[in-house]
Amino acid sequence: MQRIDLNCDMGEAFGNYSMPNDIELMKYITSANIACGFHAGDSEVMQQTVNLAVKHGVAVGAHPGLPDLQGFGRRELKISTHEAYHITLYQIGALHAFVRVAGAKLNHVKPHGALYNMAAKDRNLAKAIVQAIHDFDSELILYALSGSEMIKAAKEIGLRSASEVFADRTYQDDGSLTPRLQPNAIITNEDEAINQVILMTNKQQVISVSKHVVSIVAETLCLHGDGEHALPFAKKIRERLTSEGIIIQSPKI
Repeated sequence: MQRIDLNCDMGEAFGNYSMPNDIELMKYITSANIACGFHAGDSEVMQQTVNLAVKHGVAVGAHPGLPDLQGFGRRELKISTHEAYHITLYQIGALHAFVRVAGAKLNHVKPHGALYNMAAKDRNLAKAIVQAIHDFDSELILYALSGSEMIKAAKEIGLRSASEVFADRTYQDDGSLTPRLQPNAIITNEDEAINQVILMTNKQQVISVSKHVVSIVAETLCLHGDGEHALPFAKKIRERLTSEGIIIQSPKI
């Protein structure tokens, strides 16, 4: 029987918790990737989001990004492998403090934005990030793009990984995501996006923008929580997966 994890990037706010989408989305996801302060989030929001995830039985993960609050971590910055290692380790440690106080266990790490995209293709950067995760806790699970250098690096070092796919993003022939700056990067039609998810989950395939069938590994599905229709879309996609007999479950450690 097919199964998939539903993950969502959360806690990407500041100060008093003011993201009702996060609160409601917890009902439909199985993994939460919580911002650690570099691209978004602060200590108050981190603690509130961790507590919210624990309350709903959602697996808690760190979501480390580049030190770029103004660019929301989506601008590529030139960083060394040494810097990549340390910013990853630092952010995991920060979130872990709140997880520990909540009496829970950190489950996974998913890099954010530009850091995620850069490490998907840069072997050395991927190895530095994976090494930081492994050094912190070798039982943690890496969430990373299917077929990426991060997935390969995790396998080489013996770190568990969950290959990630996207509902609302289009794919290139090599299995990479279409860059956001390109006009066809985002799938805006909900039914089209959901059909892509079903294909990826049941067949481990995706149709690229040039209409080629591309093999992928779909173990965790990213749902973006900051869109205008994020909540109804999450509900709709969960209902469709359930109707298809697909088990929705996080790859907990």
